[in-house]
Formats: sequence, structure tokens, C-alpha cells
Amino acid sequence: MPGIVIVGAQWGDEGKGKATDQLGDQVDYVVRYSGGNNAGHTVVVGAEKYALHLLPSGILSPRAVPVLGNGVVIDLDVLFDEIDTLAARGVPAAERLLISANAHLIAPYHQTIDRVTERFLGKRRIGTTGRGVGPAYADKVNRIGLRVQDLLDPSILAQKVAAALEQKNHLLVKVYNRPALSAAEMTERLLAHAERVRPMMADVARVLNQALDQGKTVLFEGAQAHHLDVDFGTYPYVTSSSPIAAGACTGTGVGPTRLDRIIGIAKAYTTRVGEGPFPGELLDDVGEQLRQAGGEFGTTTGRPRRCGWFDALVVEQAARVNSFTDVFLTKLDVLTGWEKIPVVVAYDVDGTRHDVMPMTQTDFHHATPIYEYWDGWTEDISGARSFADLPGTCQAYVRRLEELIGVRISGIGVGAERDQTIMLHDLI
Repeated sequence: MPGIVIVGAQWGDEGKGKATDQLGDQVDYVVRYSGGNNAGHTVVVGAEKYALHLLPSGILSPRAVPVLGNGVVIDLDVLFDEIDTLAARGVPAAERLLISANAHLIAPYHQTIDRVTERFLGKRRIGTTGRGVGPAYADKVNRIGLRVQDLLDPSILAQKVAAALEQKNHLLVKVYNRPALSAAEMTERLLAHAERVRPMMADVARVLNQALDQGKTVLFEGAQAHHLDVDFGTYPYVTSSSPIAAGACTGTGVGPTRLDRIIGIAKAYTTRVGEGPFPGELLDDVGEQLRQAGGEFGTTTGRPRRCGWFDALVVEQAARVNSFTDVFLTKLDVLTGWEKIPVVVAYDVDGTRHDVMPMTQTDFHHATPIYEYWDGWTEDISGARSFADLPGTCQAYVRRLEELIGVRISGIGVGAERDQTIMLHDLI
């Protein structure tokens, strides 16, 4: 049985939660391998809508074991608030959840640093969510981070917090004119969750490798998306982790030969939250129409998303780096009613045509889109359950996207609910 990775093919918010939930009943483990509660997934089951920020989307499947891998950074306050909220709605998350002992913790001081740093940057701000994710990853790389396993040794935890704050308090007081933070208070807040975390802690790498050895199916779920990857995204307007498919290996402890299928999730148009280049962004009434029709407001922040038409160059580049075997196209229904549907097929950069994403960020910042125009459709497609149910012009649009990105489209979302899906090829 396979190891399957789900990766956002654009700038996030593609509908990975829907795709993960769609597969949740068919898998044994669902694993978050990157990011923190700066991510947000929305899953609709019948009349119920679930907004998840840290827990894997597969938490809603009673069969799958939910896992947070070592590549995730965890805010314990958020984690247990999310667990308790789900429990109140009849979803018992805590009794099945496994957390890597090597995962890093987001401490309250990470959130403080995140907020003051972003304000200090002014016009050069990155557009972070202010939840401490970037500073927690920075501490991890700087070797002054806190890991989940440190909660088992209060003395070690206190020493690590004190060492981290020795640096950070200088920064807060002398640069940002903020009061110093108490190491004892920070330690106490973290230890308040220690006993609740203890039974969830696991050697996740061993658990997952053994599951794959036994023929079980493991679904790896990345947060954010390819173009927010710290190495391959639109740097510096990126996240601090590796949401690409390779991150599933480093973020969980499984080797690349254990991955059998890489599924890219792409919206039928394009959105982005926060700062950074977006060549096809629509800054007019058309962009606002797309935003309203698609409900394009952040699950985590509520911020309005920037909107544009489908950018084939963005998705094609993600497909190459991640070796997509399949693409799941979401929100196709949002495009119903447009007479013509543009698709970005190339860029113009200072008079030169680019048929693939430019190598440099300078060129990408100066790119303007070159469009193809496809006939739209007026029929309501939310009830379609097979490709043949779609109008001919809609089918032609999907087939053209396949040609442009070089990967087969195996699933199509035609609505927010779990069953509003067309499957063209099996994903497991």
C-alpha cells in the first residue's frame, strides 16, 4: 500500500483540506509534516463546517490515525483549544493523535518577536500571520529551539527557555523598546500542557515506517504550498518550512522511496494571501467578483485573498519540482457564469516572452501575464459527479489545463461539501 503526499501547487488555500478529507476514509494514517497554525484548512461535511489550523484534515475520519510530524511547529494552546473544540462537536481527536517527540514548540515569546519584527519592517513586511511560526523555525535552525520531548524534563526546559530569552530580551528591550519577558513565566505556561501531551508523544518516524512495512496507507499532508516553500517559493515572501513533497521525508522521518504518489492540489483560478509577487493578480472588479464568488478570505486570518485567473506557469513549475503524479483541481464551480475564462500561458518580461517561470525573482516581479481565452459555461455544475456531467466548454477548460501543466487531473471539486467531487482516476 502507498505513501501519498498532498502538496499545494500554488500559494496555499487550494483546498488541500477537502482533498485530504476525501481520501481520509481510505487511509490508515494522516500526517502533517510542515508548518504550524499559520495554516488553515476548511472541511465541509454535510451541514458541518470545520476550520482546522494545526491538526491534520484527516482528523475527521474515524479510521485514520492523525499525526503531527517533527517538521511541524506546535503552539500547545492552539493545539488543545482545537482538540477541545472538536471534542465538543463530537470529534474525539485527543485519543488518537500522535505527536513527534522531535517536533518544535512555539513559545509565547516567539509570537511576541513575530509581531514586533513585522511591524518594524513596515513596507518591507513579509505578511506573516504573527503566530510565532517563523521565529520558532529560526530558533530550530539556530539550535536554541524547544522540542516536545523537553516537556518531559522541566529542568532542561527551564534552562532552554532562559537561554533563548537571554538573547531575545536584549532585542526586545534595546531594539524594539518592549519590556523583557520572564523565563519562569514562559516555562510555566509551557509546562501546563506537559501531562496532557505525554500520552500523545511518539517516535513518529518508527511508527510510520512500520506502518508502511505492514502495507498500510499513509497520507502526508503539507501546509501552505509549493510557492511558499523557503527554498523554491517566491523568496523572501515565503513560509519558514518545506511544504514541498520532499518535506514529507524530512518532516516525518520516512525515506523518499516510501512515497508512491504525489498529488498536487490546484485551484481552478489563483489566489494568494500576504505580500509577494503575483503576476496575474486582478486589482479590478473582476478580481473582487472572483473573491466574493469563491469566498476567498483566509481560514486562519480572515484576510481577503488576492485573486487572479489560473496561472499555468505557476502550477507547471510546482509539478516539476514535486514530481506530481496527479493533480486535484478544486473550486471549478466558482468559474460558472463567466463568458470567457482567461488562462495565463506565458509572461512578458521587458519585451521577452517566458513560457516557464523566470529563474530570478527580479524577472518574476516584472512579469506581466499573457492569456489564452476559453469559452465559459452558465450551467450549475455543483451536482456533477462524473466528467461527462460537465458542460463541453468546462471539459475543454479542464483538458487544456492538463496540457499546460503536464500532469493528469484526477479529481475535480465542484463544491465545498465532501461529496461534491468528480473522480477521473483513483488516487489510492
